Amino acid sequence: MEKYALLARLEAKPGKEEEVAAFLKSALPLALDEPDTVNWYGWQIGASTFGIFDTFETEEGRKAHLAGKIAAALMANAGELLSKDPVIEFVDLLAVK
Repeated sequence: MEKYALLARLEAKPGKEEEVAAFLKSALPLALDEPDTVNWYGWQIGASTFGIFDTFETEEGRKAHLAGKIAAALMANAGELLSKDPVIEFVDLLAVK
């Protein structure tokens, strides 16, 4: 059962919304290659707020994800695409269906 998660909120720069959406869609194959990432979601709320929510069975899996290719690509592109630094929150899951 997943016990750990990450919630990352991303705010796109004006005019960069489509590029942020494309970035999230392009990250899916990388998430599929991560054996410890149980679920991975790229999402959008409103015109310019985006994010990632992913779940893990172990703390080690969560740490591996943070050290992986998606996080590296996000940080490499953040200055160009985002209006502020990503907000990444560590989530402890209390109930999972």
